[in-house]
Amino acid sequence: QVQLVESGGGLVQAGGSLRLSCAASGSIFSMNVMGWYRQAPGKERELVAAITRGLFTNYGDSVKGRFTISRDNAKNTVYLQMNSLKPEDTAVYYCCVAATMALLRFGSWGQGTQVNVSS
Repeated sequence: QVQLVESGGGLVQAGGSLRLSCAASGSIFSMNVMGWYRQAPGKERELVAAITRGLFTNYGDSVKGRFTISRDNAKNTVYLQMNSLKPEDTAVYYCCVAATMALLRFGSWGQGTQVNVSS
């Protein structure tokens, strides 16, 4: 079992920045990969970014060059620095962890944090 506590969402104007954090506790093996998905109203959940314990990263095409994922292995915490935010980034952002990248979608999920970007 893994517990995830997200923080850092909110309202920001287009072009602004936000930083999301997610602290995980529980099975360390299940935290090999930590990441973020998001879901906007009426849209499917999509991968934002993911990072392995060895710091290999993977980004969704829509956020490449604007978002940066990082993690502190000692704290079992993953961060998502979001810059140059656009209204289309508005969504609920979910922290998730899994043993592998392929399993991330099916892993443990947080409750989500809302990000609203105004135009």
